[in-house]
Amino acid sequence: MGSIEDRRYRTDPTTGERSRTDFKGAKPYRARYRDPGGRDRNKSFARKRDAQVFLDSISMDMINGSFCDPALGRRTVGDWHVEGAKTRVDLRESTRERDDSYIRNHVLPRWATTPLARVDHIDVCAWVADLSASGKAPATVHKINQLLSKMLASAVRSGLIAANPCDGVPLPRIERKEQRFLEPAEVDALATAIDQRYAALIRVLAYCGLRASEAIGLQAENVDLIRGRLFVVSQLVETKGEFRRHPPKTAAGRRSVPIPRTLCDGLAPLLAGKEPSDLVFTAPNGGPIRLSLWRRRFFKPAVEAAGLNQSLRVHDLRHSAVALWIAAGASPKELAVRAGHSSVSTILDVYGHLLPETEQAVTDRLNQMLSESTSSASVVDLRDAVARRRA
Repeated sequence: MGSIEDRRYRTDPTTGERSRTDFKGAKPYRARYRDPGGRDRNKSFARKRDAQVFLDSISMDMINGSFCDPALGRRTVGDWHVEGAKTRVDLRESTRERDDSYIRNHVLPRWATTPLARVDHIDVCAWVADLSASGKAPATVHKINQLLSKMLASAVRSGLIAANPCDGVPLPRIERKEQRFLEPAEVDALATAIDQRYAALIRVLAYCGLRASEAIGLQAENVDLIRGRLFVVSQLVETKGEFRRHPPKTAAGRRSVPIPRTLCDGLAPLLAGKEPSDLVFTAPNGGPIRLSLWRRRFFKPAVEAAGLNQSLRVHDLRHSAVALWIAAGASPKELAVRAGHSSVSTILDVYGHLLPETEQAVTDRLNQMLSESTSSASVVDLRDAVARRRA
């Protein structure tokens, strides 16, 4: 398939005789072929052997359906990112903003001017190793590599390159970090230390397990104090200074969460006189809570005043809620439902080590079974049965 032209000579179409040309280039051998679309293509080489290897490779790609136009692969990673960004409609604004930050600060500085076809697997491996060596957290390295991989996977699907060079790149191991959990007394200390307008918010986060964006987006109509339920139907997310209401993070995130009766009493004053669409928790001067500002003005000072670990995050209150549910005897399935996780495996992976009561109950039952099986009567019966069998 295709042919090789030696441009140092020309062949007379009438007589078939070859004659020397005045060609003076460094790459006299031109490999000619026709792509699957019927267009004539060519590439020049210094050696005839290299031209033949190229043609053989092109032929094989056409046979197995993996052919990619080399001209398309000359498009740079930066240009492809700009084109691809216009087609993404499946991302939340907050996710898009986060991803754009990673791409802008870590992906494009290395790959923006590199042609797609020149992104090599070993170069990607070296880049990932450099990211790890620079001190970035393993999870961050995973995310950065994932973003480049998604770009290149899209280029593969579009026929610009034959394979994704990010496939099989060794990534640093993500070690599971011990989550920070508050005991009930610590939750109470934090709720007492914080501005009392937000004491109920602390308890909702720590006992109902809402995500912060779900809690600040909670509307009066989402709280049923009579039945003792919170209905999580949306979350309020701030992006570039603007608040937008989105569905919960996952389909399982749309849920009904029981409220401890004592907490209902704390929520009642906040709901008095409010319209159904009014926010339950608001900023000091009204309007939605800006989490970054609230964290700095109210949460961090309260953490310090309560004598808690200064590394405590708002999200750790959600972890604390799951830990408290476990201590109260909730099953993994119930934990997943309350937390809005779509999979029980997530609960087991993150919180499985917090099931000491369950573990001890199983151990106690096994001890009881073992004790019953090795009682004196059982032992005598067993010895008699062995003796009879030997006889």
